[in-house]
Order: sequence, then C-alpha cells, then structure tokens
Amino acid sequence: MQEDMIDKQKAEEVLKKYDKDSDTMEYKGIMAKIVSAIAITFSIFQLYTATFGVLDAQLQRAVHLGFGLALVYLLYPTRKSWSRTKLHPLDLLLAILGAAAPAYILIEYKELVLRSGLVSTPDLVVGIIGILLVVEATRRVVGIPMVTVVLLFLAYAFAGPYMPGVLAHRGLTLSQLVGHLYFTTEGIFGIPLGVSSTFIFLFILFGAYLESTGLGKFFIDLANSIAGWASGGPAKVAVLSSGLMGTVSGSSVANVVGTGSLTIPMMKKLGYHKNFAGAVEAAASTGGQLMPPVMGAAAFLMAEFVGVPYIDIVKAAVIPALLYFTGVWLGVHFEAKRSNLKGLPREQLPKMSRLLVERGHLAIPLVVIVYLLVTGYTPMRAALVAIVLSIICSALRKSTRMKPIEIVRGLDKGARNVLSVLVACASAGIVIGVVTKTGVGLKLASGLLTLSGGMLLPTMFFTMITAIVLGMGVPTTANYVITSTIAAPAIIQMGVPVLAAHMFVFYFGIIADVTPPVALAAFAGAGIAGGNALRTGVNAAKLAIAAFIIPYMFVLSPVILMIDATIPGLISTTVTAIIGMIALSSALIGYLADNCRIYERILLIVGGLLLIDPGMVTDLTGIAIFAVVLFFQLGRKKKRANMLEA
Repeated sequence: MQEDMIDKQKAEEVLKKYDKDSDTMEYKGIMAKIVSAIAITFSIFQLYTATFGVLDAQLQRAVHLGFGLALVYLLYPTRKSWSRTKLHPLDLLLAILGAAAPAYILIEYKELVLRSGLVSTPDLVVGIIGILLVVEATRRVVGIPMVTVVLLFLAYAFAGPYMPGVLAHRGLTLSQLVGHLYFTTEGIFGIPLGVSSTFIFLFILFGAYLESTGLGKFFIDLANSIAGWASGGPAKVAVLSSGLMGTVSGSSVANVVGTGSLTIPMMKKLGYHKNFAGAVEAAASTGGQLMPPVMGAAAFLMAEFVGVPYIDIVKAAVIPALLYFTGVWLGVHFEAKRSNLKGLPREQLPKMSRLLVERGHLAIPLVVIVYLLVTGYTPMRAALVAIVLSIICSALRKSTRMKPIEIVRGLDKGARNVLSVLVACASAGIVIGVVTKTGVGLKLASGLLTLSGGMLLPTMFFTMITAIVLGMGVPTTANYVITSTIAAPAIIQMGVPVLAAHMFVFYFGIIADVTPPVALAAFAGAGIAGGNALRTGVNAAKLAIAAFIIPYMFVLSPVILMIDATIPGLISTTVTAIIGMIALSSALIGYLADNCRIYERILLIVGGLLLIDPGMVTDLTGIAIFAVVLFFQLGRKKKRANMLEA
C-alpha cells in the first residue's frame, strides 16, 4: 500500500512538471468551496445552453471566456513561487477583471451591434484589457512558446508598412486591431472559442465522468486479458489501454501518467529497459488523440474549418489511427522477440468474461455516442446524451455507482479540465484575427510554395517541420489552428483535398509530443519510468514512426481517409500500408523473423518507404524487397535451429 502511495505521488509530480494545466492552486476551506462553486456553475451554464439552445454566438462565447478567465486566475498563480494555498490579491484582481471584460460584451451587446465597426473609448479600454488578460492567461496555462507566437502576430499587425516583400501590408491602428480582435467573431471570439464553448466543453465533461466511473482501470484490465499473456504482454497492454483511453482523453501527458503509472512498472518488471518502457507509453498515449470517436479537441475545430459533419472526421480518422497503433504494436512485438521477453502467466490475468459482466456496462456510453454520431445527431447533442448515460450506466452496479457528491465533483472537474483548451482557443483566435485582417495567411502559403519550388513533397516536408516545431511548445489545439491557417492552404493549392491537408497538419501537431528534443509525452514517460528523457524520446519517435509516414500516405492516396474510396482500393491501400509498417518497424527495432543485419535494415527501410507512395511499381518493388529479407531471415533462423538440434 505504501509503495502504491509513493507511485501515485510520483505520478502527480510528473503530471504537474510536464502538463502545465495540472499545476494548479490547492485551496482549502471557504476558498476551495468558492472556486468549486464557480466551476460547477460554469458546467451548469454549458449544460443548460446545450439542452435548451445556445445564446447568440458572441454572447455564448463571452460567457464561456468570462468563466474561463476567472477560473484561470484563481487556479494558476502569477508566479510558481507564490503560495499554493492562499490567493494573492493580484490574482484576485485579475480574476475579477477576467470575468468583467467579457461581461462588458453582454451588457453593451445591443450598443455594440448598432455601432458595429466603430470603437468607442470605453470599448478600446475594455478590449485592450481583455486581450492582455487572454495573453497572460496563455502564459500561465499554455506556456511561453504560445505567448511568443501571439505577440509576434500582434507586432506584425502594427509593423506591416515596415515589413519586406510579400509580408508588407498597410498596418493597423490600435483601434482597428482591438475592434477586430475583441468585438467581432473574427478574433478572440472566433470559431476556435465557439467550438470550445459548445462541442469541446461537453466532450471534456463527458470524459471527466467516464474517468470517475473507473473506465480507465477497466480498459487496462481488459487490455491485460486480451494481450497480457503474449510476448512482451505488458507493453502491448500499454498500447491497447492507451488507445482505448484516447477515446476520452485529449492530453498526451495526462494519458501517459494515467495509464503509465500502472503499465510502466509492469513493463520494467517483465524486462523492458526503462527508456523503452517509458517510450511505449508515450507513443501509445500520444496516439490517443488520433483515436475516434472522441479524439482531441482539435478534431472538432477541423470539422468547423473544413465544413463537414464531425462524423466525417471520425470516419476519415479510423484507418490512419488503426495504422498508427499497428505500427506501435509491431515495434513493441519486435522488441519483445529480439529481447526474448515473455508475457504474464494467464492465471495472473483477469478473465475477460468476468470483466465484461462486472464492468462492461461502463463502456456503453462510448458505444452510444458513436451510434448517435453515425445516425445524424449533432456532436453537442450526442455528448449531452452520453454524459447523462455515463451517470446512469455507472449506477447499474453498486461497485461502480457514483455518489451524488461524485456527480457534482464531475461538474467541477470538467470545468477545470477545459481551461487549457479554452485559453488555447482564445489565444489562437488572436492569431487568426491578425491573419484575416492582414491577409498574411495567403502570403505565407505562397512563400511556402515558392520555397518548395511548387512541388508537393517538399511542400509537405516544410509543412511537417512547421507543425512539429510549433508543437514542441504549443498545445495541439492552438498548433492545429495556426498551421491550418498558414500552412494547410499551401498543400490545398496543389490539388490536395481539403480534409487531407487539414488532417496532415493535425497529425504532425500531435506527433510533436514524442519528437525530440522537446517531447513532453516522452519526458513524462521517462519521469514515471525513471529513465533518460532524451533516450526515451528517441525510442518513442521510433515506435511512432507510423505517424511520420501515414500523413504522406493519405495526402498521396486520400482513399485512406475514405475520400472517393472503393472497397478494393481501400483494401489494397491498407494492406500495402500495413506491410510498409512492418518493414519500417522491424528495421528500426532491428528484428523481423531474426536479428537484422545492417544491410537488411537498410533494405527494409527502402521497401517500407516505397510502400508509402501508392502505385503498382512502388508497391510491388517494396513488397519484393520485404519478401526477400523475410525469406533469408527465416532460412537463417531455421538453419540455426537445425544446428542446435544436431
């Protein structure tokens, strides 16, 4: 028991270190009740508007931002060195201003509509305060890299006349910029915050309730019953459970800590090196944001930006997500075979039939939400039904039943969990506002095309680098908003379907979490495992190699995203993609049917890469190379076995 407590404490420390939005104040007494009351009221407002109809766009978003800013300044201190149990007067003042600045829009809404485009002196003062509050909230919750991006775009708005070449523009006055960013739905109160104030909040609240029911532990036990006995069983359990948890969690780091605190010790006990154990959990947890039906918050933004129903995003993501987890699974399998790691004895593993009987009902809300989305329900309505259903389903058995106080705490937790996404959406709105007002988006896209010589592959490569670099310090939601605004248009101009281009930048924004030198999910995995952060990051990137390959595949062959797909085309593309994953994974790990020699690893990499580009010649060549290497390894292995028998 004492050891479990230490592990739990260590997990919490890792989460606070690598996940900024988990490092919050720890109030006690009356202050704790006040903050909880604000958070619960926030959730009730969101549930009320989801049930009876949302307010006008700007009003809904203003209330959403007001609650969010107030909670951010109450929960995240100005300085880390300040007391975590006592509210500082400065934070109290900022919390009041955070609620008051958006409230100004509610109070003056009719007047603002009547004088649309004209900014009065009070408007200007409130707008400046509101923008600065969003920037400071971004610093506290998201981090300095995102603040730097926002400040650079704000500076660009004023520096237009002094910029060189295509980046030059007429420049904006302070009044024009504030009016556009704060008093229209083109800036802070734009699409990102709009999606946060409707779909995203409800899905995060849904996730909070699912966690409260014990679904995470059920997923880990279920994965153990399925794969715990296989070669390298605990590592495969980590892949399965993290993929399942990804359906309700949008944070790579939180996923690593949540499932990794159980799976990483199991992997180390089996014989996996600590750097590899942390990497497995990091790669699997990062892929959780790619796994339908819920995925990460950015997926809801993609539906709005692309202009398609959310279920189309879900359908498009299915095959790429399965390919990703297949790649991670293969890496784990080959490492287990190379190191001769066995699974756990079956008698030590939970029985699947018993699990399904005792706790299978906890997964019903996930099944229902998929059904509702497929049958045409809006994401908001589907999430609302699923929230109610998660509470009802938990009550079906006494062992999983939530007490009334736990239901109330779910409202509190859901509001707190949404803060990082809310702030990221608001700050990303500033970037979008500057882009739309100055027209720099098209200029940057044109510059990207010029840099790549008008060729698709170089354009994709530069876009990938942009998304990964941004993702090293900017959360997925904000990363996607920025790259979809300034980089995706360049790919679209080359004839790539809009959904494929947006999915491309979405993928690379996520995979930044396991891309050294700044790989937060890998660093969190290393923290739990006690390994080296950089080596864990390198191992995680090798395991997640599929995520670096799949986006190129679905841009070159959109059939993987169900775009103009036929069943024969879908099957052939998927099969060749899986063979490519096997080739690349075995090359990086150094084992296929036997330990790979240097030239075999090179051949496998070449064969795997050839299978990226759909085409008869490339596919047949890649398969032939793979088959030759496999043939020789099987022959070598058989010969060695015969010698041992003799």
